[in-house]
Amino acid sequence: MSKTYTFFKYQGTGNDFIITSDIYELTTDQIIRLCDRKFGIGADGIIVMKSDSTLDFDMMYYNADGTESFCGNGSRCAVMHAKHLSWIDKECKFNSNDGVHYAIIEEEEVKLQMHTVDMVLVEDGGYILNTGSPHYIAYTEELQELDLITAAHAIRYNDVFKETGINVNFLEPKNGILHIRTYERGVEDETLSCGTGVTAAAIAHYLEQESTHKKYSQKIKTKGGFLTVTFEKKNKSFENIFLCGPAVQVFEGKVRL
Repeated sequence: MSKTYTFFKYQGTGNDFIITSDIYELTTDQIIRLCDRKFGIGADGIIVMKSDSTLDFDMMYYNADGTESFCGNGSRCAVMHAKHLSWIDKECKFNSNDGVHYAIIEEEEVKLQMHTVDMVLVEDGGYILNTGSPHYIAYTEELQELDLITAAHAIRYNDVFKETGINVNFLEPKNGILHIRTYERGVEDETLSCGTGVTAAAIAHYLEQESTHKKYSQKIKTKGGFLTVTFEKKNKSFENIFLCGPAVQVFEGKVRL
């Protein structure tokens, strides 16, 4: 027997999500159908939240193909939704796919603390690192004219990455702002923004510049808007990393499953 559930649609610099605290279990087929932009609600992924937690709340993120992953922009949207539900006020700790995170709400922006990054590989001119989800970072010229899908597929589906998958990001610095385009595994397409990708890009750019700053801040322009990443460099680790940017509720609706 089908049942009607409440959901909310959020976006963080164009990275869009279905969020619900009304459903606790979804099948892969249901996730794929709900995320479909023609036959469902349409989203890059689904977030299932619950307040019955040892922390302020729990959340699980599912890509549009039903696979699980940590999502930086999704987590920021979940924090803003927790405030909407009166579960939190201006700060919180919550469980996500990759463990516990801390976040602060400042007006319309959410500052999300990411996990420490202590391993960055450099191979064939690209940076490989995990910021909650694995990313490949490379530089290019004429970023907006790049055939991103073709370029990303050559990396995403090569012999090294095709089994587990990797997100592929291309960067172009201009006037102190880092411009980025991202191909996300699980969505298997370009997205307007990717929080873990932006975080990985800031770290890669720090290394590319051979920066010696102990505290670092980088403004990054995605196709969907601006995000800022800050962190501290301690020995070989990147610590106290924060992903900062807007998280906006778009609409509320009901769906029958």
